[in-house]
Amino acid sequence: MSDFIAEQDRAVLERHGLNDFNALWALELEVVDEPNTARGGWSSVYRLDLEGVGYYLKRQTNYLTHSLIRPFGEPTFAREFRNIGRYRHLGIPALQAAWFGQRHVDGQWRAILLTRALDDWNDLEYWLEQWAQLDAAQRRAILTACGQLARRLHAARQVHGCFYPKHIFLRAQGNAFEACLIDLEKTRPVLFGRKDKVKDLEPLLRRAPMWSEAEVRELLGVYLHGEYARGDSDSARVDAWNQRLGQRRGKKRAR
Repeated sequence: MSDFIAEQDRAVLERHGLNDFNALWALELEVVDEPNTARGGWSSVYRLDLEGVGYYLKRQTNYLTHSLIRPFGEPTFAREFRNIGRYRHLGIPALQAAWFGQRHVDGQWRAILLTRALDDWNDLEYWLEQWAQLDAAQRRAILTACGQLARRLHAARQVHGCFYPKHIFLRAQGNAFEACLIDLEKTRPVLFGRKDKVKDLEPLLRRAPMWSEAEVRELLGVYLHGEYARGDSDSARVDAWNQRLGQRRGKKRAR
């Protein structure tokens, strides 16, 4: 795979001499959080600011994921980069890639993924922490945005694989919110229909215990119908999904 550079970021990266692999690899920056070392290599995230634009620079060595197609492994950033492109093609709101490249150096895989920072967004965890202080209109707007995002994701026959509050980012737009996703490494196509979709949604509800039963039903109404469903037949469908999600949530908590 050749190096990728987004057209909107090409000029600023070139002006700073950061439009090639070696320059981005050698750049000295402060680490955002503790490096990941679980896969026998390492993977780190850094903050980069250029001319008023924020980025996250992610670098890794021998931090690999394996699949039937790639049994010997590939950098996890390669898979995430492909999924960013897939989401863009399918019209699923997600983070934007600015640069990607990978190299095989001294028998090790190195990879770099540069993404645009979501500086004017907040993750859902931020909103859940202050849920009790939000008014009814704000709560409904957030539930609607999350339900619409899940609906759009699954309508494109994709499951996120980590549909958690920390991976759902929200931005206020007037009286509404728009939502997008980050951390696309585990994304895959829907293979088992409703079972896959329930498995994808359940972690979100389990990690939002402050949502009332009525609020969960409101989110499911948007997810299933595009808006909150109040009719008898629509309510029956929400009931069925709510029951399946509750059963799975109960099993996960019992483990």
